[in-house]
Amino acid sequence: MSAAVLTCALLCLSIGNASSLCESTAYTLYVERQECAYCVAINTTICAGFCVTRDVNLKSLLPKSALSQSSCTYQDLSYHTVTLPGCPLHSNPSYSYAVALTCRCRKCNTDYSECTMEPLRPSRCTKPPREADSYLGQSNFIQ
Repeated sequence: MSAAVLTCALLCLSIGNASSLCESTAYTLYVERQECAYCVAINTTICAGFCVTRDVNLKSLLPKSALSQSSCTYQDLSYHTVTLPGCPLHSNPSYSYAVALTCRCRKCNTDYSECTMEPLRPSRCTKPPREADSYLGQSNFIQ
């Protein structure tokens, strides 16, 4: 009997972990600007995974507290800045991007998060690739 209980407990734990897996993961962001001559591939981390959601068809019959729809989003993040190569002197060559430090399931805040499946960015470079120069220090300047 104890083997069956142990098996059931392990199965429940594994299903629970698989259904609520939200963690930072490696992501390559391709950045290019029309006025700059090169494309830059930036390796960063983003939040990705699945969160438990309770959203039923009969929403009008239940109180809002019984409904929850959360997404895997940033808990802690920092911003890093790189200098894009090949930009003309009159343009700003700095590009700031978010780096996920920790992630968690919660309501997505559109003020600072992209709440879609995938942001609409090129999946590869259309211009010649080049390495970006790291900006001295970090910046909160976001474009």
